[in-house]
Amino acid sequence: MKFQIEDVTVYFPYDYIYPEQYSYMIELKRALDAKGHCLLEMPTGTGKTIALLSLITSYSLSKPQTSIKLIYCTRTVHEMEKTLAELKLLHNYQIKHLGPQARILAIGLSSRKNLCVNPTVLAAENRDSVDAGCRKLTASWVRAMAAENPNVPTCQFFENYERAASAAVLPPGVYTLQDLRVFGKEKGWCPYFLARHMVQFANVVVYSYQYLLDPKVAGIISKEMQKESVVVFDEAHNIDNVCIEALSVSVRRQTLEGATRNLNRISQEIDRFKATDASRLRAEYNRLVEGLALRGNLPITDNWLSNPALPDDILKEAVPGNIRRAEHFLHVLRRLVQYLRGRLDTENVEKESPVSFVASINSHAGIDQKTLKFCYDRLHSLMLTLEITDTDEFLHIQTICDFATLVGTYGRGFSIIIEPFDERMPHIPDPILQLSCHDASLAIKPVFDRFQSVVITSGTLSPIDLYPRLLNFHPVVSRSFTMSLTRDCICPMVLTRGSDQLPVSTKFDMRSDPGVVRNYGKLLLEMVSVVPDGIVCFFVSYSYMDGIINTWNDSGILKEIMQHKLVFIETQDVVETTLALDNYRKACDCGRGAVFFSVARGKVAEGIDFDRHYGRLVIMFGVPFQYTLSKILLARLEYLRDTFQIKEGDFLTFDALRQAAQCVGRVIRSKADYGMMIFADKRYSRHDKRSKLPSWILSHLRDVNLNLSTDMALHIAKEFLRKMAQPYEKIGGSGRKTLLSEEDLEKMGDGGMDEMLY
Repeated sequence: MKFQIEDVTVYFPYDYIYPEQYSYMIELKRALDAKGHCLLEMPTGTGKTIALLSLITSYSLSKPQTSIKLIYCTRTVHEMEKTLAELKLLHNYQIKHLGPQARILAIGLSSRKNLCVNPTVLAAENRDSVDAGCRKLTASWVRAMAAENPNVPTCQFFENYERAASAAVLPPGVYTLQDLRVFGKEKGWCPYFLARHMVQFANVVVYSYQYLLDPKVAGIISKEMQKESVVVFDEAHNIDNVCIEALSVSVRRQTLEGATRNLNRISQEIDRFKATDASRLRAEYNRLVEGLALRGNLPITDNWLSNPALPDDILKEAVPGNIRRAEHFLHVLRRLVQYLRGRLDTENVEKESPVSFVASINSHAGIDQKTLKFCYDRLHSLMLTLEITDTDEFLHIQTICDFATLVGTYGRGFSIIIEPFDERMPHIPDPILQLSCHDASLAIKPVFDRFQSVVITSGTLSPIDLYPRLLNFHPVVSRSFTMSLTRDCICPMVLTRGSDQLPVSTKFDMRSDPGVVRNYGKLLLEMVSVVPDGIVCFFVSYSYMDGIINTWNDSGILKEIMQHKLVFIETQDVVETTLALDNYRKACDCGRGAVFFSVARGKVAEGIDFDRHYGRLVIMFGVPFQYTLSKILLARLEYLRDTFQIKEGDFLTFDALRQAAQCVGRVIRSKADYGMMIFADKRYSRHDKRSKLPSWILSHLRDVNLNLSTDMALHIAKEFLRKMAQPYEKIGGSGRKTLLSEEDLEKMGDGGMDEMLY
C-alpha cells in the first residue's frame, strides 16, 4: 500500500497496516524533520522493523536532495538477516511502483568469520583465528613477498578483488550475508573487503552495535559515515550495558602470563630485525619522531583494531621520546606487567580511581600518564614494523595496552576494582583486575554528536524517562505505544502465593524456603496439565535454577511434570542449548508438548522467539535483580547516584523489570498469536515494581489478576484458553479497527483518526 504522511509518500509492502505502526511512523518522521534523536517503545510483534525501514527509505525517496543514509544496528547476526530480508521485500515493492529510480544499495556487514569464502581461513574455529588467518594471506608485506616468491601463499579471492580495482563494485540491490558470499564466489572477489569498501557508498548498512559503539572497531569501519545519517539501534533496551562493556577491560593472571610470552616473542623479533634489517627499526624511529603519521594511509588489510579510547580523546601529538625505541617500549611494558602482577597478589578487595592508580604506577614502575596513553598506538606501530601477522597470538599484550591507554586517558566515569576471588566461590583463588566504565554516555556520545538522528527503539524501554538520563542526551521525541488488539490475546497475571496461601518470592531470605520451592513446583505442575503445547519458564540465575530443579527431582514433582510434557533445560554451553531448543520445538510440533527451563539475562531470554504453539505460557519465577553484592555494580550505582541523581533502588528495579519484560515478551510475536504471562513473586503486586513494566503489558493487567494464588491462576488460565479457541474477526469488529487499509488512512487524513482507532 502507498499513503501520505504530510509531504512524504510512504511505500509499505503489505495491504494493511497496524494503527500503532502508523503512529510510530508519524513520530519517527517528526524526529527526522527536527534532525534530532528519538526514543520509541513499541510492543513486540507489531512490525517495528518494517515500519522503520519503509518510513526512512520513503523519506529519502521523497526528498532526494537530502540523501539520507540509514545505519541500522542489530545485536545478533540472526536479527541482521531478518532485517535485510524485510528490506528486500520492501525494495522490490518500491521498484514495482517507482521503477529504477527507487534502486538502492543495502548491505549487511559482519566479521570475517561470517563473510570469508576462503576454505583454508574458515577452517579456524574462532573469530580471532579467522582474522589472523586472513592477515597471514593478505597483509601488504606478505603480498610483497609473494610477488617475488610464488611459493608464498596468498588469498586468491583478495588478489582478484585487488586486480579488479575500481571495477570491484556491488550493483544496486539488497545483499544479505549469504548473498554477499554467493556474489563473491561468483566473481572470485573477497566478499568481506568488498563489503567494507562498499559501506561508504551504500544507502542502507546493517551491522552490529559494536561497529558504532566500540571505539576499537568503530575507528576502522564507521569513520567514513556521513553526518546526514539516521542511526537506528534496534532492541536497544540493554544499550547502556553495551556502551559500558565497550570501554571496560579485565586483566587476570592468564592475561599477564600471556603478555609476558608475547613480549618475549616481540623481543626475539626485534633482535632478528636488528641482525637482518636494522634500517626498518630506524625508519620507524624517525617516523615516530615526526609524529604518528602512519595511521592515515595504511592498506585496508594491515589495519588492526583501532584505538580503544574515543576519537576526541586521542592525543594528536608525537609519541613520547622514552618509548620511541622499540627496546625501550618493551622495557616499559615489562615494568607495567610486573606492576599489575604485584597488584593482583592481594588478599582484599581494592577499589581505586584511575587518577590514583596512574599516580601509583608512576611512583612504583616509573611510567607516567602520557606514556600510558600512547601504549596502544606504539604497540600497533611496532607490530606493523615487525610484520607480525598472527594477531590472535597477541591478544594478551593487546589487552594490557588497551587497559593502559584507557587508564591514562580517562579520569572520571571509571573505577579500578581488584578482587582476589569470585565471591560466589571464595575457596578458589582467581584474582581479577577490572577497569570498569560506569558511564554509558561516554561511548555513545560520539554517535549522538556526529549523526543527525539517532533512533533508540525496543519493545521494553520502560520507564522511558530513565534512558535520556543514563545516556545523557535530549530526545526530541520520546513515546511509548500500546498494542491495538482485536481480542485480548495477552493475559498477564501476578501470582503472590501458592494454593496453601504461603507467599512465594525469590527474595534472598525466602528463596531456599522449602514452602516456596514446593509452591513453584505445584504451580508448574498445575499449569502443564491444562496449557497445551509449549511452556517457557525463566529463573533468576543458573544456580537458582539448578537448585530448584534438583529439589523438584528429589521430591518427585519433576517426574509428575514429565508425565504431561517433556522437559528441556538451557545450560551455559551454546551447543547443548541449541540442541535442547531444537528438540523442544520438535516436541511442540508433534503434539507431545514441552517445558523449557531458561534463565533471565541468558542467551534464550535475549534472542529466541517462542511464537505460536512454541510458547502459550511463560512463567517468570522471581524478580531478576542483578547480583547486588557485585563490586562493579555497587561502584556503578554510586556513580549514577552522584552524577545523574538516579537512586540505587530505582536503577536496580528498572534493570530487573526490563529483563522480566524481555523474558515474558518472548511469547507474543504477532497479533494472531496468544499467550499468558505469570509473574510469580509477591513483589510484583507492589505498585512501584509493577509500574515499571511496559505499558502494553500493563494495559492488559487487570486488577482482578493482581494478587492470585495457584488455584485462582489455574481458573483464569482455563477461562482464557477457552476464550482464545473461539473464531475471531482479524480486521477488528466492534468499532475498533486493528488493521487499516489505504482507504482508512485517507479517511484518517481527513481528521477521522480518533474515530477509526477507538
